[in-house]
Amino acid sequence: MHTPENQLMTDHAYLGGRWVEASDGKTREVEDPATEKTIGKVPQLTEDQLGEAIDAASQAFERWRDTPALERADALMAWYQAMQDNAEALARLMTLEQGKPLAEARGEVDYAASFLRWFAGQARRIAGDTLASDDPDISLGTLRQPVGVVAIITPWNFPLAMITRKVGAALAAGCTTLVNPASQTPFCALALARLAEQAGLNRGEFNVLTCPGKRFSEKVCDDNRVRALSFTGSTEVGRTLLAQAADTVKRSAMELGGNAPFIVCEDADLDAAVEGAIAARFQTSGQDCVAANRLFVHRSLYDTFIERFTQRMNDMPVGNGFDEDIEIGPLINRDAVAKARELVEDARSRGARVLGRGQDQAPGPRFFMPTLVADFTDDMRIASEESFAPLAPVRAFDSDDEAIAAANDTVYGLAAYVYASDQQRIRRYQQRLEVGMVGTNTMDITGPQVPFGGVKQSGLGREGGLEGMEEYLETKYLCTAHG
Repeated sequence: MHTPENQLMTDHAYLGGRWVEASDGKTREVEDPATEKTIGKVPQLTEDQLGEAIDAASQAFERWRDTPALERADALMAWYQAMQDNAEALARLMTLEQGKPLAEARGEVDYAASFLRWFAGQARRIAGDTLASDDPDISLGTLRQPVGVVAIITPWNFPLAMITRKVGAALAAGCTTLVNPASQTPFCALALARLAEQAGLNRGEFNVLTCPGKRFSEKVCDDNRVRALSFTGSTEVGRTLLAQAADTVKRSAMELGGNAPFIVCEDADLDAAVEGAIAARFQTSGQDCVAANRLFVHRSLYDTFIERFTQRMNDMPVGNGFDEDIEIGPLINRDAVAKARELVEDARSRGARVLGRGQDQAPGPRFFMPTLVADFTDDMRIASEESFAPLAPVRAFDSDDEAIAAANDTVYGLAAYVYASDQQRIRRYQQRLEVGMVGTNTMDITGPQVPFGGVKQSGLGREGGLEGMEEYLETKYLCTAHG
């Protein structure tokens, strides 16, 4: 009997509008992180099959780039509607293979679909310019044209939204796409392919290629026909991909790691700040690049903040995401749990206070009970490493200058959060924080209309918003003499 989450499951990759197995028969198992049971297998495509996918995407590009913008928009809207019609099945599939609590999974389905709707609208707004000429017999202008075939590598923590945010923009611009989903969450990507096929994107415009990431990146980076690369993941892997893409000088967009500060000023609404910090730290069980990784609280509010935060944190139910009451699900693997434990023990050994329920209460080997680490210092690993776990380091500060300096003391610069009421103070933080995005009195900073991205070693380029299509468009200058 089919359950809602497996109605969209498929054990084939999607290549050039065809559902294929690996030509050598090799597969990879996918596990439910909550139970560690195998839920299915997906093919590990060979290098030759990746070459076939590049052929298919290149051939599709010759047609897709000349497809009228209205038709491209219609295809994206049909895909959006298919996601809406299958929202519950997609959400349950995500919880099954990623572990995300079902309420959050439903939210991501809606979030992911919103990018298809947004970029469907943007497809009709690609425009060039007429430039002023110094010679009345010469006309000057520009055209905006699609880059070409785009290789896309996506992570496991947002297995739907990270695909639609990239692919929606690329397809709207007139590019074709090769997607290599994370090995932990391929079924969500393949479900998107099934719905895209229903929407008419079935001739090589959108390909989902399940195989080892190294095999995929080396193949696409070596091929001149692949003109752009978009990646979301760790800064370490991003550096490697940039080096690989350099030989063929590919357009590269990178959404990399973060170390987001969450700053609670002396004039903040403390109740709102506590709730915001809980959401910013523990969404997706802490496995989020924009999660609040370091909490800085003004000394006048520090003790009260810790008390309220800890009480709220200890009330959060932990368990299998299919339980409707669960707020904290499993981590993606046992290594993630081991790292979280190491970060806590390192901080404890250096004098931090560790608050929360004991890890012996974790309901399984891939679960980590939400934990607050009070009084963290710069010499602790937790100050500089992205934990990707429900682990909240917090310390006090005495002045805005101190908080800003501490917040900026990192190689990363993706997001920051500030809770304050004085407008002059807010403007100062917004201007001086070295990040790509600042949330003020809110942690809900994302959406299809906003330019998502970071500075420093948190990435290159932006996704979403008007800026989201820039990564997939080239500007061609035109100079025409009139006889």
